[in-house]
Amino acid sequence: MKRLIAATAVAAVVAAMVTAPAAHAAPSASCSLQPGSVLASGAQNNGGITVGWPPQNVGQPGPIFGVFKPGQVQLSTSFTSEAYSWGATNHGWVVQGDSLYYREYTIDIMNEILPDGPAENQPVGAGWSNYKAVEVSEYANRTTMYGLRADGTLFRWSADRWLFKKTGSAPGFAAVQSMALISKTSTYDTFLANTRGGALYTIRIPTTSPMKPIVKPVRTRTWQGFEKLVASKCGNYGTLLVGIDKDTRTAHWYAVGHANGTATVINHLSASGPSFGDPVYFRWGGNPGIDPLNGD
Repeated sequence: MKRLIAATAVAAVVAAMVTAPAAHAAPSASCSLQPGSVLASGAQNNGGITVGWPPQNVGQPGPIFGVFKPGQVQLSTSFTSEAYSWGATNHGWVVQGDSLYYREYTIDIMNEILPDGPAENQPVGAGWSNYKAVEVSEYANRTTMYGLRADGTLFRWSADRWLFKKTGSAPGFAAVQSMALISKTSTYDTFLANTRGGALYTIRIPTTSPMKPIVKPVRTRTWQGFEKLVASKCGNYGTLLVGIDKDTRTAHWYAVGHANGTATVINHLSASGPSFGDPVYFRWGGNPGIDPLNGD
């Protein structure tokens, strides 16, 4: 309950702070972000799933049991939830053991998995146990998967469920601790990333080949405490960012203006805890048509 209260309390404040590119206050529809999680039991936390823009709630707050086997998931991409009057179909990718899997399942409005609905649990391939972050950008007809390997190499693939085609890689990201997708467009994706040394950067990755990320500093210190960053659109050009500190089991909400290097406006809004102790966190999103990210 603490998580839902914090997210709701923040929503109206954030919308007024991140609507315009210059971060001037302006009225806007409310926005919210409730981080999803995978529990040790293998259940996937619903949190009331808020998807799309404007936000749309799916199902009841609470766990969806039976999504994964207990203790197997180490990493998760965002999960897309396509809402219907009777429930939703959810899909995304997770690292289990040494393999990446594409997972799709269907629930009713009470969070019960429907055995006759669309369902997949297909392996993509092995060699994923040495990755420390995975994320997917679904934009129009483009699905792009990113994976950050422990040696600091950032990889990119074109993805079609469990069929992957490598489209590029770039070294130099060994210091990165977590990455949150804040923009997806026809020509580039942008991540907000924190480092073990406390810095905060944007990493813009053009969709062209060869892959040449553009890195810009946003802050130089104090961001090392977050093992996981999760982000969602808020306003026309801004981002609602959640930083999760697993050591203290707390989460902090930030209003982030449109990315502009070290001039980017960031305001701390709220904190909640100590209830954020789940093994894996991720972002719930909607299908590409109702899930824009315009933070850069």
